[in-house]
Amino acid sequence: MNQIIINGLMLGMSYSLIALGLTLVFGIMNIVNFAHGQMYMIGGFVIYYLYSQWGANYFLALLVAAIILGIIGILFERFFFRRFLRESRRTESSMLLAIGTAKLLESIALILFGEKHRGVTPFLKGVVTFMGAYIPTIKIFIFIMSFILVVALLIFIKKTRFGLALLAIVQDKEVTKLMGVETNTLSMIGFGVGAALAGISGGLLALNFPIYSGMGSDISIKSFIMIMIGGAGVVPGAIVGGFILGMLESFGYGFIPGSATYLLIFFLVIMLLIFKPLGIMGKPGY
Repeated sequence: MNQIIINGLMLGMSYSLIALGLTLVFGIMNIVNFAHGQMYMIGGFVIYYLYSQWGANYFLALLVAAIILGIIGILFERFFFRRFLRESRRTESSMLLAIGTAKLLESIALILFGEKHRGVTPFLKGVVTFMGAYIPTIKIFIFIMSFILVVALLIFIKKTRFGLALLAIVQDKEVTKLMGVETNTLSMIGFGVGAALAGISGGLLALNFPIYSGMGSDISIKSFIMIMIGGAGVVPGAIVGGFILGMLESFGYGFIPGSATYLLIFFLVIMLLIFKPLGIMGKPGY
């Protein structure tokens, strides 16, 4: 049981980092970025080539992954989503655009990288025993890095002028604009930060999971589940959703057949949304 709980906490911390990027974009633009998983996938490939194949320092490769994905996010916001939001407010159109950008990135990745699964050799070896559970040291590293990044993002949002401006846009974009804040620039940078977080997440988890061009869709679905559990557009809710999904996965794979785990998870999410349509921490207006 201790092994299952610790596995769930380890996974939940990583999932929280993934969900934070998606919920930040949703809060700013009210659009679910279905390409979030594909951005995660690109981050994994950056680590694979720079660190695993070309011998670059891992932390430098992780920084490059964040920069590349941040630039992709800025370009997406500037040339796709901002233009759309100026021309149309239809929800179904925004979803179609988001899905289209996801398929665009996935198709490019398939052309460039093929369908082959790839793995990154972790730079930390060995296993630590804690409360009867066995934890690979690389998972501890991923947990610590995810924790540091989540705390850093929360401090950035709550304690800096730029972060508070982003938070104001999340709460009410129109009022923030009327107060003289340059919302277009902030939205663009916020989208870039969300994309960079996806790239960093992919770069971290590439140390523990295989990388392949079709992995983005699964990650996007998981990210969507997390923000729906915690509350779409609510930053603390993304963290809560990440840990809940991590624990559900760990207990599911520990006690029931793997193929039935996500059947149960989807059922539980549906039941939650029936009674809490805005998620655990969602508030009217988000």
